[in-house]
Amino acid sequence: MNLRELQRAAGPGLIFAGSAIGVSHLVQSTRAGAMYGLALVVVIILINILKYPAFRFGVDYAHSTGKTLIGGYRELASWLIPVYAVVALLIAPIGGAAVSATTAAILAAITGTDLPLAALVLLVLGATVALLLIGGYSWLERLSKVLIAFLTLATIAAAAIALPKVEWSSAASFEWSVDPMALLFVIALAGFMPTSIGQSVDVSLWTLKSQEELASDERLSIDATRKGFLAAYGLTSFLAVCFCIMGAGVMHAAQITPESGAAEIASQIIGLYAETLGPVPAFFAGIAALCVMATTMTASFDGVARGYGALYQEFRGNIGGTATRTNYVFFVVLSAVLSFVVLAFLLESFTTFIDLVTSIFFVLTPGTALLNHLVVTRCQMADEDRPSAGMRFLSLSGIGVMTALSVMFFVLKAS
Repeated sequence: MNLRELQRAAGPGLIFAGSAIGVSHLVQSTRAGAMYGLALVVVIILINILKYPAFRFGVDYAHSTGKTLIGGYRELASWLIPVYAVVALLIAPIGGAAVSATTAAILAAITGTDLPLAALVLLVLGATVALLLIGGYSWLERLSKVLIAFLTLATIAAAAIALPKVEWSSAASFEWSVDPMALLFVIALAGFMPTSIGQSVDVSLWTLKSQEELASDERLSIDATRKGFLAAYGLTSFLAVCFCIMGAGVMHAAQITPESGAAEIASQIIGLYAETLGPVPAFFAGIAALCVMATTMTASFDGVARGYGALYQEFRGNIGGTATRTNYVFFVVLSAVLSFVVLAFLLESFTTFIDLVTSIFFVLTPGTALLNHLVVTRCQMADEDRPSAGMRFLSLSGIGVMTALSVMFFVLKAS
């Protein structure tokens, strides 16, 4: 597999990376480093490994069958489609509102503008909708490559500058394992690292879109597509570790308590870099934070629109079908409007709603991973395209660990 083929194969994976590298990295990974130093680096790496099969199965099923994972869910049980639709319609606008507000707030922090948050949200929403409607998938793929490149360079540079201030002894600390509050944080970290498993559906949609206009002899093999996704997924995991190092070097060493919100913690990191390390590191941290949210926003709204479109096709009887151009335009605009409406009406109690949404996502994680496992092991696929015994074992291990964490979550909450 040459470099050109790897770049082609990595397209859907890079869009996934752009969507995944968001609040989970900017907030959760940085907070992990700020609060516990390098103690949770191994946890971050392990989480990414265990959740990899659930995302990779979106590539496998789409490449092999030409259908989305939603079509696979229907094949398992038709009642799963309306359940999935209700969850998607309830959660996606709140998630879109959170991403939009965070992006707007970070933009304000970096530029120093005094514009109201609502105006900045309209600005970033408008830019996102225009990008997706004018450029579509091809522009999204190119933008993801450019922004991920800038993000990677900026994050590595910022993490490298923070390295001399890291307390390396913290890597051997396991005090968090007997602290109930720390365990709740680790569970939350596990639930959304690198992103919610529900985005495996988006992976299947992006995989299909990347092959839509290619002749049969131009399409990459499933092995090449898997390698491309693995490369992008590995980059996502690596950057999560970098953000943890940034938190450990800049905040943990100085015993600074991190802010809880994505925008607030981004502003805090930029300010701390400026104060402790100088304007150049602060510039890199600011660029990294802005790229994080820019890639997250464009990829997330694209994924939501394609997901809504695929559900619409399912209800019309087009099993495993994807959104038409008309569907896509309508749902991109609809998702932006709904996100702004949610932000406008729920801003005062937004934290409560976000906590509810993240809790729902977390509870659904083991079940979604199990559904993906069943799709690629029980639904109709070419036998040579099914995952290996080792990948199935890793998948089941991940499902077991995530189920155990879910049980622990309820036990800790009840105690």
